[in-house]
Amino acid sequence: MRGCILMIAFLIISGVQAQQLAVLKYSGGGDWYSNPSSLPNLISYCNENLGTTLSDDVATVEPSSSDIFQYPFVHMTGHGNVLFQDLDIENLRDYLLSGGFLHIDDNYGMQEYLDKEIVKLFPNKTFVELPVDHPIFNSYASFPKGLPKIHEHEGSRPQAKGIFHEGRLILLFTVESDLGDGWESPEVHNDSPEVRKKALDMGANIIKYVFQN
Repeated sequence: MRGCILMIAFLIISGVQAQQLAVLKYSGGGDWYSNPSSLPNLISYCNENLGTTLSDDVATVEPSSSDIFQYPFVHMTGHGNVLFQDLDIENLRDYLLSGGFLHIDDNYGMQEYLDKEIVKLFPNKTFVELPVDHPIFNSYASFPKGLPKIHEHEGSRPQAKGIFHEGRLILLFTVESDLGDGWESPEVHNDSPEVRKKALDMGANIIKYVFQN
């Protein structure tokens, strides 16, 4: 109930001020703080190309905090261990079922740790791979083959996996793609303009899909 009330309050407030996105600060030892320039760059790209009015100020929020209900979109990334405590699980589940959205971008090395935490978060739900014709792949730019590959590490194909609640996509897990690295500033990974545009276009797809559904 608390989550529902806070989400309703946020939706009223968001109509008169720029919406703010957040990065999830989780425990367990994983580098939740990796790719510091990625979300700010994606926000700038969306404001320029989608006409969004997202705040340039990216928040940091813990999964157990009631502040999470202020943010319609929470981003999570890293390479290592992820651990959700009981309070994290309860609050994060409440946030997602109340209308929030979580995008998890595996920066390579997270998936084996994350899988066990997602089972705790939603024991009665499983990840479903999004088909290539899902609207998240063409809400802004067209990706007819689905999630693009940005950085190659292990030769595995990229996958976009989702968890749904009452028909709504509430959690997106992008694996073997490295979208966040592609969103970072050019000098960080020396990606070509074409590679960065591909990553940012897919990021814009995610943002547009989330804010229109």
